[in-house]
Amino acid sequence: MNTIDSPLLSTSIRLSPKTLLKPSNSLNKPNFKPSSTHLKTPLKSPENLTFSQKDAYPMSLLLQSKSPHAIYSDNQTTPSRPTQTHFRTRLKSPKKKPFSEKDAFPMSLPLHTKNPHAIFSDIQRFARQGKLKEALTILDYCDQQGIPVNPTTFSSLLRACVESKSLTHGKQIHVHIRINGLENNEFLRTKLVHMYTSCGSLEDARGVFDGVSSKSVYTWNALLRGNVISGRRHYREALSTYSEMRELGVELNVYSFSCMIKSFAGATAFRQGLKAHALLIKNGLVDSSILRTSLIDMYFKCGKIKLARLMFEEIVERDVVVWGAMIAGFGHNRLQREALEYLRWMRREGICPNSVIMTTILPVIGEVGAWKLGREVHAYVVKTKSYSKQVFIQSALIDMYCKCGDMASGRQVFYASTERNAVSWTALMSGYVSNGRLDQALRSIAWMQQEGFRPDVVTVATVLPVCAELRALRQGKEIHSYAVKNGYLPNVSIATSLMVMYSKCGNLDYSFKLFDGMNARNVISWTAMIDSYVENGCLHEAVGVFRSMQLSKHRPDSVAMARILSICGELRVLKLGKEIHGQILKKDFESIPFVSAEIIKMYGNFGAISKAKLAFKAIPAKGSMAWTAIIEAYGYNDLYQDAINLFHQMQSDGFIPNHYTFKAVLSICERAELADDACLIFNLMSRRYRIKASNEHYSSIIELLNRVGRTEDAQRFIQMRSASP
Repeated sequence: MNTIDSPLLSTSIRLSPKTLLKPSNSLNKPNFKPSSTHLKTPLKSPENLTFSQKDAYPMSLLLQSKSPHAIYSDNQTTPSRPTQTHFRTRLKSPKKKPFSEKDAFPMSLPLHTKNPHAIFSDIQRFARQGKLKEALTILDYCDQQGIPVNPTTFSSLLRACVESKSLTHGKQIHVHIRINGLENNEFLRTKLVHMYTSCGSLEDARGVFDGVSSKSVYTWNALLRGNVISGRRHYREALSTYSEMRELGVELNVYSFSCMIKSFAGATAFRQGLKAHALLIKNGLVDSSILRTSLIDMYFKCGKIKLARLMFEEIVERDVVVWGAMIAGFGHNRLQREALEYLRWMRREGICPNSVIMTTILPVIGEVGAWKLGREVHAYVVKTKSYSKQVFIQSALIDMYCKCGDMASGRQVFYASTERNAVSWTALMSGYVSNGRLDQALRSIAWMQQEGFRPDVVTVATVLPVCAELRALRQGKEIHSYAVKNGYLPNVSIATSLMVMYSKCGNLDYSFKLFDGMNARNVISWTAMIDSYVENGCLHEAVGVFRSMQLSKHRPDSVAMARILSICGELRVLKLGKEIHGQILKKDFESIPFVSAEIIKMYGNFGAISKAKLAFKAIPAKGSMAWTAIIEAYGYNDLYQDAINLFHQMQSDGFIPNHYTFKAVLSICERAELADDACLIFNLMSRRYRIKASNEHYSSIIELLNRVGRTEDAQRFIQMRSASP
């Protein structure tokens, strides 16, 4: 069987040897008449042709000799009758030989007989189709023959490089621009700067930019945009470019300010954002809907909710983009109720949500567990037929149902979807994980591949923690080899997940090898290595990793500080604990609930209950974590009745105990043999606070009741544990 690729079809045409010589259906029609060109020009064998179109054009465009307009018409749908000679030429394996016309235009008319505009049209068409290799082949031949190429053609090629993020092809096109003497063309220089920044080569972009003699605002904007899209790492470069533009008196337009405000939002540079806002008012650009939306986004990302609301209220005519910015901003700041309120307000204003708002609001609904509202949104998606076919909305629906605990509806949406991809499979796996169905999550990665979908980086990052929880070392190794094969391992997140997986499976050597082989470590990977040693009981080694982290360029964050505080408590290293406490105070981490809780527990472990009380009193806004920590600190020092009294004080002060608080209090009751208090606290947990008792809760009270001789009560709790789902 032989395959012919056609640009007019999305699939290939398969031809058997018998059908190769059959005439096409279009030529068998009664009304088909060969043109004069067909009759006058005989077919030439490939050996006699001066050159051919073998490499640049697909077989469906192999034609007999026609006029240039007939050959290069994009609307041509009736090809000439294919002959055996044509297909014999197609099936020949290409031999290496010097570059010739055959490489540029196989089986076409000689280049010098063509209209140059038709050639440019061919190149632009290849650029639109993303076939940069074929377009560059024609450019090479044009260069050999001395045929100049116009700026419009180069612009279309550079646009294709931006879309495909192909830096290699972009550099080759830059060479052709120089060859054609268009390097000083301001239009192309701007396009080149844009291409290099989009492909992530800021140095090349800066080199092209510096070579421009007279820079317009468009050239500056191209460089500015490149620094902005490179993310927070290049915030200072973006700010420097912005400042330079202002110093040189460049008249900034809406696009300039829009790029810069996005940069301020990404870097949470609130003061710079305020200055930009003031400059917009001064320049009379604040009425632009684009800039108003950008300012709302910036204020939300800087945590200034009130200012974002004021900005929104100043807008008289609010379109769907402005509403979307508000809903996304509330979601970003975990203000789910406000996001849902603004969605309802938007609907009352008669504005229908677009696909972006749908994908923004569905995760918010899942987080608050608003299952009924989620069903309403699902009904709206089904009603709007165009939305129901979009895979990313289907994935958001799956995620929403799974977060609401409705796995049946999530699976129903997944299997009803006609077009599934890696994102929808990952959403289903994540749903299985969040609902405790880890075995099904692990099996899903095999089912996904059976359907022909390859797991991407996010899928691998989702399934590795499952392997860690299930201690599935064999499957974890398989996923590790898959990540190596597909080049995912340089990703710090994947490497960190693998470290955690191996440490939980008891293979500490593999964790260390992964950590040691990482070229680009971050705070998370350092903390994961500390956790790996702690998981395997190597506390002194964990302290050593922490010391190395302090000497590196990555300073410990609040999570790393909390980890090392718990290690200090277990090792009873008071000196190191005080040192870490001092660093926490210096970095203002003491207001973070889990950090302050670890400080209290650490001093409790050391027997310094007075210092634990001081640390507790220093917390301005006490929560359940701080109360649980001080109760545990009293328990460590055998002050059992004081710990129980603190629990009751916590309730009287209006704080709600959580699952961990009851676990700590029941454990203290068990050690102190306070059976009556334990029964009262257990009933309080299940009846008043509606907290489902875990195995740990049941184990504590059952063991306590058996120890004090209340076997009948213990048996009753055993029956309750068996009856609980």
